[in-house]
Amino acid sequence: GRSPAAWRAAAKGEASGYENALKLLSWNINGLRSMWKKGLLDVLGAEAADAVCLQETKLQAEQVTDEMRAPLGYRSYWSFAERRGYSGVATYLKAEPIAASTLCDSPVLDCEGRLVHTELPDFHLFNVYFPNGGMGPERVQHKLAFYEAFLTFTESLRKRGKGVVVCGD
Repeated sequence: GRSPAAWRAAAKGEASGYENALKLLSWNINGLRSMWKKGLLDVLGAEAADAVCLQETKLQAEQVTDEMRAPLGYRSYWSFAERRGYSGVATYLKAEPIAASTLCDSPVLDCEGRLVHTELPDFHLFNVYFPNGGMGPERVQHKLAFYEAFLTFTESLRKRGKGVVVCGD
């Protein structure tokens, strides 16, 4: 593995052999509007990540401002819950992906605004807000079904030869 010094240098784009390292930031923000007011844009600017995956945005499509859609040269890809003020994820990318989707052809994966899948040249990036099973037996069953469907889907992609990177909460 990399030494701590090598990781720091790679994060700054200075490390020999790691010049092309991708910087990925993943964060459960528990509400994008409130985090935006608290300086999320400053964090995005300071981190200068290639990919930023935010979970629990708690927004509907009509609540996303133009500034939220394309801050600091990022492209954004969103998944919204049907229920207002619930879940939601957003993926910000500096480079245009090959493809972007919120659907995996699975009702259990596609129903609550919990997933953005972007295909990049070297790998599939998943930004996922995984279900919580702490609200009773029905939610435990939903959580387990979600995990099983997600694992099946990502494994099918991996077997086709391209890596899979999963981030989220």
